[in-house]
Amino acid sequence: MRRGWKMALSGGLRCCRRVLSWVPVLVIVLVVLWSYYAYVFELCLVTVLSPAEKVIYLIFYHAIFVFFTWTYWKSIFTLPQQPNQKFHLSYTDKERYENEERPEVQKQMLSDMAKKLPVYTRTGSGDVRFCDRCHLIKPDRCHHCSVCAMCVLKMDHHCPWVNNCIGFSNYKFFLQFLAYSVLYCLYIATTVFSYFIKYWRGELPSVRSKFHVLFLLFVACMFFVSLVILFGYHCWLVSRNKTTLEAFCTPVFTSGPEKNGFNLGFIKNIQQVFGDNKKFWLIPIGSSPGDGHSFPMRCMNESQNPLLANEEPWEENEDDNRDYPEGSSSLAVETET
Repeated sequence: MRRGWKMALSGGLRCCRRVLSWVPVLVIVLVVLWSYYAYVFELCLVTVLSPAEKVIYLIFYHAIFVFFTWTYWKSIFTLPQQPNQKFHLSYTDKERYENEERPEVQKQMLSDMAKKLPVYTRTGSGDVRFCDRCHLIKPDRCHHCSVCAMCVLKMDHHCPWVNNCIGFSNYKFFLQFLAYSVLYCLYIATTVFSYFIKYWRGELPSVRSKFHVLFLLFVACMFFVSLVILFGYHCWLVSRNKTTLEAFCTPVFTSGPEKNGFNLGFIKNIQQVFGDNKKFWLIPIGSSPGDGHSFPMRCMNESQNPLLANEEPWEENEDDNRDYPEGSSSLAVETET
């Protein structure tokens, strides 16, 4: 009886948590709906007197608004991608692992399984990254989200404002949402500012629209400052091909920790998120390369470079007058940077 009550209570708490998790999204939706009403009706249709100015304001506003809401929708409802079945322990392996009481043997079992998988990152102690809740060997850049209760491929963070985990499947949409949010706030602030000054100086009649116009400028500026900082930080992450988790905790590879392990260069780093086809960069359509289970790495890129592979290693005990191919020293400097 008591156990049944505990299960019912636990289920009720989970249900309440799911409902409450939508509160931040509801707040954003209400603010956006109010901003639409304030801008379209109170500013453009009531306050702005010039018909040409009204048309121009409304056309550009709705163009930005469509992309803003489209990317927000995609960020919320694009489900996080989980590791496929080959990374999960089979029923037999799971039983063997759970029945084994010696930690060193368990580690060896995971190490043997990982040899068959394309995994190159390790824990801080050098062990295979294993999720004991999902019972799987984590692919590179995959992490377990305690809020979503699952492992997420290329997890960046869990965002309460979209009530979703940001990872491989929707990171591009999240970046676009930030970009269009910044543009949305900036457009509203710049077009409302002149009417804010007119209301402030008393050049326009003090009507109901005054409150909406004044408050619209304040809200747009407030959100713009916070969003441009967040967007700038994620632009920096993309330029380095890092996730938020990797920026705070350096990934460990089989060769050791390497903070720039996935850094392929500025252009290739951008292509890792937005894809090779530039015409899809501004549109919220999935174009990120790969399947989210494995990623090109800096060390592998260098080892596969024919110029670097053919280069003779530097030997300190060799004759200082030895002739080297022309330009080899500059190549070494560029590689290190």
